[in-house]
Amino acid sequence: MQFATESEVSAASQHIRSLTQTLNQVLFGQEELIDLVITGLLARGHILLEGLPGLGKTELVKGLSKALDLEAKRVQFTPDLLPGDITGNPVLQEQDGQRAFVFQPGPLFTNILLADEINRASPKTQSAMLEAMQERRVTVLGDSHELPAPFFVLATQNPIELEGTYPLPEAQLDRFLFKLEVSRNNVETLEKIVNQRELGTEPEVQTVMNAQQLDETLTLVRRIFLPDVVANYIARLVDATHPGQSSAAAGIKYGSSPRAALSLASAAKARALINERTHTSFEDVKYVAPAVLRHRIILDYNARVEGKTPNDAIHSLLDEVPFQNLDTPKVLHRPS
Repeated sequence: MQFATESEVSAASQHIRSLTQTLNQVLFGQEELIDLVITGLLARGHILLEGLPGLGKTELVKGLSKALDLEAKRVQFTPDLLPGDITGNPVLQEQDGQRAFVFQPGPLFTNILLADEINRASPKTQSAMLEAMQERRVTVLGDSHELPAPFFVLATQNPIELEGTYPLPEAQLDRFLFKLEVSRNNVETLEKIVNQRELGTEPEVQTVMNAQQLDETLTLVRRIFLPDVVANYIARLVDATHPGQSSAAAGIKYGSSPRAALSLASAAKARALINERTHTSFEDVKYVAPAVLRHRIILDYNARVEGKTPNDAIHSLLDEVPFQNLDTPKVLHRPS
């Protein structure tokens, strides 16, 4: 593989900065959230946004689709939503005197799918998205249908303790690259929203990156160099999430899967590109680790009773696991 060059990274960073500035005008006071959403997008991952209603999760997704000039569709998940309502169904049609079933694509056939309040749908409907999220295709009555490229799922959910919600199954959670927690706004941000927004109106969003530029940027992310010492740090960090592998794992019932390690590597590469670097660093991994791991760690009963959260466990892991083994030389830049 030919690694990314400094000139390529510099050119791509200009588009990324424009995208960041545009989204910051859509959603006020959520700079870190926007930065992580863009990171997840560049890593070709799906993102789960969790927060109370009215915090701007839907507006952020709609603004992202407009800024990238991508087709976007929205599905409001409800308890009575059926799997075929999102994947599509064969429809009997008559042509030239003959009848045949013709597949009619559902809302999954788009570039960005806004799965609004995904945890209000039944587990059967939630599981229908597994193949689409992992394989970028759907299978209906034995026939497979490829989804458009690129394909991203940005799902929103209310906290699972609210009434009328269903916790997402672990297999589906693992398909999300990031789980991001949307926090409430402070007083200054609320004042800015009141002064610059009106109820029922949407902010104007200009296109800052076309399809070709996005595709080139996504390809460039994969060409960012991942040093062996950073790969080793990722492996040790994921291994430390399992019970008995570290003191910070006390209270963890189930640790993260190999998919978490791959997600950390992809997200760290995207983070490096955003920071205009041709190689990843330990700090890139540390920055994206909470978003990658918080939905891939399951705490035991005692830890939950004590009020411990996955975020607490992750911060302890990041403090405990060193950047590198003492016997391994620290080489961050790619070999010439």
